[in-house]
Amino acid sequence: MEISAIRKEKTELAVNTLKMLSADAVEKAQSGHPGLPMGFSDIAFVLWMQFLKFNPKDPNWPNRDRFILSAGHGSMLLYSLLHLFEYDLSLDEIKQFRQLNSKTPGHPEYGHTPGVEVTTGPLGQGFANGVGMAIAERLFAERFNQNGNKIIDHTIYGVVSDGDLMEGISSEAASIAGHLGLSNIIYIYDNNHITIEGNTSLAFTEDVAKRFEAYSWKVFKIDGHNHNEIAEAIQAAQNEKEKPSLIIATTHIGKGSPNKQDTAGVHGEPLGNKELELTKENIGWPKTPAFYIPDEVKQLCADRVKELKEVYENWQNTFHARVKEDQNFSNEWNAYMKKEIPGGLESKLLETIKKDSIATRAASGEMMQVIAQHLPSLIGGSADLHPSTKTFIKGSPALSKNSFEGKNIHFGIREHAMGAILNGMALYGGIIPHGSTFLTFSDYMRPSIRLATLMKLQVIYVFTHDSIFLGEDGPTHQPIEHVPSLRLIPNLLVIRPSDATETASAWVAALNHKNGPTALILTRQNLPVINRSLYASSEGLKHGAYILKDSSGTPDIILMASGSEVSIALEATLKLQEKGIASRLVSFPCFELFRANSDSYKNNILPSSCTKRVAIEAAAKGSWYEFVGLDGLIIGIDQFGASAPAKTLAEYFGFTSQNILNEIGKKWGI
Repeated sequence: MEISAIRKEKTELAVNTLKMLSADAVEKAQSGHPGLPMGFSDIAFVLWMQFLKFNPKDPNWPNRDRFILSAGHGSMLLYSLLHLFEYDLSLDEIKQFRQLNSKTPGHPEYGHTPGVEVTTGPLGQGFANGVGMAIAERLFAERFNQNGNKIIDHTIYGVVSDGDLMEGISSEAASIAGHLGLSNIIYIYDNNHITIEGNTSLAFTEDVAKRFEAYSWKVFKIDGHNHNEIAEAIQAAQNEKEKPSLIIATTHIGKGSPNKQDTAGVHGEPLGNKELELTKENIGWPKTPAFYIPDEVKQLCADRVKELKEVYENWQNTFHARVKEDQNFSNEWNAYMKKEIPGGLESKLLETIKKDSIATRAASGEMMQVIAQHLPSLIGGSADLHPSTKTFIKGSPALSKNSFEGKNIHFGIREHAMGAILNGMALYGGIIPHGSTFLTFSDYMRPSIRLATLMKLQVIYVFTHDSIFLGEDGPTHQPIEHVPSLRLIPNLLVIRPSDATETASAWVAALNHKNGPTALILTRQNLPVINRSLYASSEGLKHGAYILKDSSGTPDIILMASGSEVSIALEATLKLQEKGIASRLVSFPCFELFRANSDSYKNNILPSSCTKRVAIEAAAKGSWYEFVGLDGLIIGIDQFGASAPAKTLAEYFGFTSQNILNEIGKKWGI
């Protein structure tokens, strides 16, 4: 009994350390969210002290447990944990919470702070990212755990809030997690009944337990401040082998604050100097100095780190013995982790082109089969659309509750969750995830795309049915503003290939873009395959824009186009040249790659001496002014489409070579 009493006293001391480190940091910054850290500290410390597997000296250890703070506003709780458990996050950084260039930004940022697994902020994203990580863990366990050697055997833990569960993305992600039986997920719901506007009863009165039971999750209910109940629930969730687990923990937001506990005021505002003093007095904490950490707590956390080091070293010994003994294991592990692109891949992709006319979605589908043979890391699926997006890897099964050996994922009609799940898979490492849907539905994925760019994740989006030329489905399905709007997102490559040959180059560019996502924008309709023996090689795509057909001398007029409009722009260019007009055609599949070139390359493609410039693209016009100038001509579409066959729409909206010539004539009298 005496030992238990001592242990309980030290744990309480550590919990209060977490609370006050967080509260002091928020107070110093005069900005932040003290309520969640103060209310969730009991659970967090029990989890980290008794269950979580990690190594602060090797934060990227493949078999570590993942800890996701989906409720990213509670970031100071995570930073306090990382500091106490000896990650490379100093007390000075804690004191610089929310300050410029500190390692402790307002919401956790992946790649910025050691030990942060994912950038969270938009609620629900972390919840869905964890599902992606859990899928990845199962994929790797299926591939690398053999003959009783468990190389991959860990858990995805997450802290989720009322806000996470209200956002629709969590519903989509929870549904697929239950469907796949991802029992390696243990999420803890901080059920404190408070949001920014007040009590959750204002807008959130559903039975969360029944909802998650309907999703095929195992649900536990606990007092989030009772350490025995916390430990028992986590242990029971670890023992659950059929379903993901949700632990509903009833907590008091801002626990310990005499006047602000259980109020909305403690959610997103500093306690205030007076209330902070009263809180410290209330829990028996010294008022000075701020950022106080008792030596007993430092030792307690150091002992846990030392204990886990043995777990880590045992794993390393097992792993390296396996590498030494099994060359096939070593080769396959490296193939996944290094994601190296084989030499001559583009040539192999070009060999798949057997027709003179083919939709770029269909060409992409054939090329994906080849890529999958050479890159085992390429894994993904579609939002119930692979017959249309052509993204199913043939000869490989789809993931199911009973098997994770395949390369295909049926995401269901869940674009929002799909985007975040892809991010989780990319964050896990060793996987190049891809996801597909119609371009117009990329809107559902936009928050996840933005976060992929922020985290510099290699994710590949295959967006098909890229313009009004998808035809009869009409304006609800015809993207107008989508390509220009995607181009606004920093670090996203948006590539719209003109034909099958450029599609091969686009895939190579996407596979080489390892520090950010790529959106491949592909057609439903067939496009002529440009004869590269007559015109420039599609390898020019790596520059973002290149001269496809040039004039014999300095051009008097430059036409530029992307995607399906390149072929009609080529027709117009040839007709202009027949008239004796020095005309240049620039294929312009990717703005972002073009901007990355040297000034000399860009000036060579678009010389300032040529001011007559025309852009042709079946999309909103605005983004082209950068390249045509304010006096240039843009043939685009700034209205919604219509339901009709593609050829009819092309004529109606002016996407014909003759209309291009007519518009040029009107503007410049050529």
